[in-house]
Amino acid sequence: MDLLNTLVDKGLRRETPTREEALAVLRTSDDDLLDVVTAAGKVRRHWFGRRVKLNYLVNLKSGLCPEDCSYCSQRLGSKADILKYTWLKPEQASEAAAAGLAGGAKRVCLVASGRGPTDRDVDRVSDTIKAIKEGNEGVEVCACLGLLSDGQAERLREAGADAYNHNLNTSEATYGDITTTHTYADRVDTVHKAHAAGLSACSGLIAGMGESDTDLVDVVFSLRELDPDSVPVNFLIPFEGTPLAEEWNLTPQRCLRILAMVRFVCPDVEVRIAGGREVHLRTMQPLALHLANSIFLGDYLTSEGQAGRADLEMIADAGFEVEGTDQVTLPEHRTGGCGSHDGGGACGTAPAGAGACAGASSSGGCAETEAPAGAGTAAEGAGRADGPRTDLVAVRRRGAGTDLAPNA
Repeated sequence: MDLLNTLVDKGLRRETPTREEALAVLRTSDDDLLDVVTAAGKVRRHWFGRRVKLNYLVNLKSGLCPEDCSYCSQRLGSKADILKYTWLKPEQASEAAAAGLAGGAKRVCLVASGRGPTDRDVDRVSDTIKAIKEGNEGVEVCACLGLLSDGQAERLREAGADAYNHNLNTSEATYGDITTTHTYADRVDTVHKAHAAGLSACSGLIAGMGESDTDLVDVVFSLRELDPDSVPVNFLIPFEGTPLAEEWNLTPQRCLRILAMVRFVCPDVEVRIAGGREVHLRTMQPLALHLANSIFLGDYLTSEGQAGRADLEMIADAGFEVEGTDQVTLPEHRTGGCGSHDGGGACGTAPAGAGACAGASSSGGCAETEAPAGAGTAAEGAGRADGPRTDLVAVRRRGAGTDLAPNA
């Protein structure tokens, strides 16, 4: 297929595909699916080998968010029966993180519901970062606390944070359809603040909210322009009690095409499979490892994930290996600024004609990794949906905020 050969060549050179080429990937047939995976897999292996980075979420504060994001079970007015609790103490968060690190996670993502942190909240999270790093050499910590005010990103970096996550979620044109309490520009501004503070920026999307193929391509190209180190791809989990509870627009084949498109547009970035992979990829999850080089281990923010042991077995059975703390995630040309432990200042841009997004780990879609629900316009090339799989949506009842052991 000429399209795929062209995209592989561009991916190996870090050249930007055209929007038409990206759209064409989303509109390939199921008969061509394995060819698409094979082609995108060549780009993934060129930049990341067969390594899989493991990330682990710790939900520091769950529920009762004042924002109205339609996909989120923690939103204002949500009737979803999720865990609700206020801030974990640093020692509680460190204990929760220890389970993920013991399971092989390289990055811990600290997430808190809310519009954005107060200065006191930044102090809390700073203490938590220090507690986690004290006994875990080589661990990366990503914070995901919502919209940042001036100076807060710098304070998090001084406390030892390596990265900050804030997702764009969907295209600018449809953003107002899913959220009214803040703007797309607010999100872009927070990613810029993370960059400017020298943090590794992590920003991704949510697929399955009723968006069109054009919307998906628009948000991925916007992410490429922002140049984050990590691009988490969330697949909407329609929670009962949220406005998007009836949105079941994804098939495993559709999810694989979306991941392939992201890989072609952002070839040398850490592409992370985030919330919803168990619900929508199901038995096709091993194929997705040929496209993404990073996943979350165990449970998400408010939903349960695949058992940590099952994740490790899946990685090994598919012929991949877990990335160690002594290994650098990003390709060498991307490790001099954002995302490198000894870098500093804002990330530079890729060479002329390149400008690819980049990758980081576990925090990748943090705020949205709980698995949301969809909105927007009718999907153009979504293909058939296999029907609601509500049996696969399980509310998290273990780990952080409970007395039960986590799933790692």
